Amino acid sequence: KSANPQWREQFDFHYFSDRKDMLDIEVRRKDNKKHEELLGTCHVDITALPTKQTNCLELPLEKHPGSLLMLIAVAPCTGVSISDLCVCPLGDSSERQQIAQRYCVKNSFRDIKDVGFLQVKVLKAVDLMAADFSGKSDPFCVLELGNDMLQTHTVYKNLNPEWNKVFTFPIKDIHDVLEVTVFDEDGDKPPDFLGKVAIPLLSV
Repeated sequence: KSANPQWREQFDFHYFSDRKDMLDIEVRRKDNKKHEELLGTCHVDITALPTKQTNCLELPLEKHPGSLLMLIAVAPCTGVSISDLCVCPLGDSSERQQIAQRYCVKNSFRDIKDVGFLQVKVLKAVDLMAADFSGKSDPFCVLELGNDMLQTHTVYKNLNPEWNKVFTFPIKDIHDVLEVTVFDEDGDKPPDFLGKVAIPLLSV
């Protein structure tokens, strides 16, 4: 019930500098749980923003009244990676020793925000639901930790996909929950949900 909403939410996106990406933003209004109405869109060219500083942007909504006020910072990202199983980060014994030293008890108060790392090896899925008329699915896997999100590639026409990918996240809050969701890629349509598991970090 507001024409001037304040969200004050922060989201982290992993942007790779060799890509020419646009940040696409949609503002929507909910009438009820099922019906949504588009109130406007705007776009930000990430490559045009100065790096290592917070940019305050007032973005007019295209073809609709109103504007969106945002703070966007493009900064080097540490700790996040996607790799193949054969070149697994943190797999080297000397690197593991450095990590253990960095997070030992006597160093635990040097940087309060540097809680640690979470490494997840996504190997495969078994007996997924068939989402296509062919009796197969085109599954990919999405991992979310806090506001960080990474995903695997899609394995086409397969109910037992093997991804064999390693994901490394920096942990910002030890009370976060790792959410792993499997979707079926459906061309230009939104992906179909195939299943989900949630793992509290404190249970690891």
